[in-house]
Amino acid sequence: MTTQPLDLISRLRPVPRSFDVWFMANVGLLALFFLLFGSRFVLAPGLGVEFELPLIAGARVAATTTTHQITVRRSGQILADDGIVTIKQLAEWLRKEKASTPRPTLLVLASVGVPSDGLAEIVSVAQSAGYAVVWGALEPAVSERRTAP
Repeated sequence: MTTQPLDLISRLRPVPRSFDVWFMANVGLLALFFLLFGSRFVLAPGLGVEFELPLIAGARVAATTTTHQITVRRSGQILADDGIVTIKQLAEWLRKEKASTPRPTLLVLASVGVPSDGLAEIVSVAQSAGYAVVWGALEPAVSERRTAP
């Protein structure tokens, strides 16, 4: 008796044997609502959507494919294909790699906290070696993310 103190099962009405008029009226009104006010974007998101980004004049002309890539860490480490290099070793590595590439382009990926003067030095070394330079930022790792003060 303690698990069923209100005896709700005896107060339930029996299951209807067939669909009544109110049920059919509700189904009809729902169907009418979706026919009149339904949107194909709401009922089937992502289907039939034709969306193109606007073309920027000259964007494809200025786009370049990078041929070489280095990563610069906050600690000052420069990671190239051969491993960790210094600025002097980077200049030598770039000159060596340039011999095998007709139009060399260097992608410099910098992590959070890399000083801008260090990036400027790397860019000047790469440009003096004859490289076009493109630089970007790495997504910070969980341990490197700063918390807001």
